[in-house]
Amino acid sequence: GRYEPEKLVKMLVEHRVTVTHCVPTILHMLLNQAASTGVRFDGLKMLVGGSALSRGLCERAMERGIQVTAGYGLSETCPVLSVSRIKPALLHASQEERVGLFTTTGFPMPLVDVRILDEVGVGPESGRNNTGELVVRAPWLTSGYARNAEGSRELWQGGWLHTGDVAYRDEAGYLHITDRLKDVIKSGGEWVSSLELENLLSRHAAVSETAVVGIKDEHWGERPVAFVVLRHGANPATIRDALRAHLQGFVTRGSLQRWAIPDEFRVVAEIPKTSVGKLNKRALRAMLETSP
Repeated sequence: GRYEPEKLVKMLVEHRVTVTHCVPTILHMLLNQAASTGVRFDGLKMLVGGSALSRGLCERAMERGIQVTAGYGLSETCPVLSVSRIKPALLHASQEERVGLFTTTGFPMPLVDVRILDEVGVGPESGRNNTGELVVRAPWLTSGYARNAEGSRELWQGGWLHTGDVAYRDEAGYLHITDRLKDVIKSGGEWVSSLELENLLSRHAAVSETAVVGIKDEHWGERPVAFVVLRHGANPATIRDALRAHLQGFVTRGSLQRWAIPDEFRVVAEIPKTSVGKLNKRALRAMLETSP
């Protein structure tokens, strides 16, 4: 059945729930409901997984008293591979820095080995500019897919399970997922991370939810298009210029390439989801094909 955020909020408050977990879509629903009623969740610890936890969503959760931690894994990994805990040396980090740490992919769980492979299968050094596919090994991973030999061969290569996620490891050892291989946008020979754009757009005060996909372009190959759901009271007539200016600010600070700014911002009432609450980017790409 459908999730009913008002009932979920009521249960969390009445039963004084201290620990729970959900996907970002459910957290988004809970926060919208809480904002309309003034409810707080002080003392609640929440593990968020299933898709990326954006900075904007994390900040909204913390403002409502929720201690958010991101977990990462796949169905094939049964499921958790890493958790975004804060290292002891970073416990005194600022609020902004803590949000940045909580929204990383975190550190591998015990008994989980990870590597990041570039296009030729070599593990690059740490750093944001050294990205590649995240591959893993652990005792409990699936050995393959039932009645799908080809898929199993693609899943396991060279003794490592290939996640299909693009990642890098920073100097502090934190993993960062930047995109799915199937969702990465290649524009003019350069990679554009849809997750990075979604993360930055989510920090704009008028944005309730966002998703970025690529659209075919004769000159550049692909260009990013951003779908946004606005918060109550936001002005659709001015939001496109406001979002371009918002992203330009990150370009000026050197944290985003100028050519990564989407050519188009589409305001929508809602963003389609899969059956498990993830952003349905396949449906968004189909929308672009039918109504360019």
